Amino acid sequence: MIRVLAPLALTLPLFAALPTPQEAMALAFPGAQLTRVEHILTDGQAERVRALAQGDLPGRWFVTYEARQAGRLVGVAFFDSHRVRTLNETLMVAVSAQGRILRVETVVFQEPQDYRARPAWVKQFEGKALDDRLTLKGEIHPLSGATLTAHAMTDAARRCLALDQVLYGGGE
Repeated sequence: MIRVLAPLALTLPLFAALPTPQEAMALAFPGAQLTRVEHILTDGQAERVRALAQGDLPGRWFVTYEARQAGRLVGVAFFDSHRVRTLNETLMVAVSAQGRILRVETVVFQEPQDYRARPAWVKQFEGKALDDRLTLKGEIHPLSGATLTAHAMTDAARRCLALDQVLYGGGE
C-alpha cells in the first residue's frame, strides 16, 4: 500500500484544486463589490479588439465583472476560455482601472496537469499593459515543456487587455 501511495504523494502539488471563478475574483479584488455586465461588441469594436490583441476574437458577446470600492471602478475581471492543445482552459484575467494586469488565475484546465503553468510563471503577467512587448520572448518568458499553454495564456492576456481598452478605455 505504501509503494502505491508514495508516487501519488509526490505528485499531489501538481493537482492542487483550482479556484472557482468567485474565489479568483475575490483574490484579485478583495473587499470589492462585483457586478456582472454583458457586452455585445459592434463590428467596429470587434475589429479594434482584434487589431489591439493581434489575434482572433472568439465572438462578440462578452461578460465582464466590474469591481468597485466605495463606488469607484478599481478594475474589471474577464474570463477567457480557449483551446490549449486539444482541450480547453479558462483564465480569469483581472485588469486594473489603469489597464494593467492585476492577476491571472486558471479556473479550468482540461489538458493533462503536466501542461499547466505554475503560479510562479503566471505571476510575470502582473503589472503588464497591452503593448508590443507583451509577447512570448518579449516581456513573457517561454514556458519549457508547456509551450502551447504559454502561447494560449499570452494570447488570452492580450485579448483581455484589448477588450479592456475598447470597453473601458483602460490604459488610454
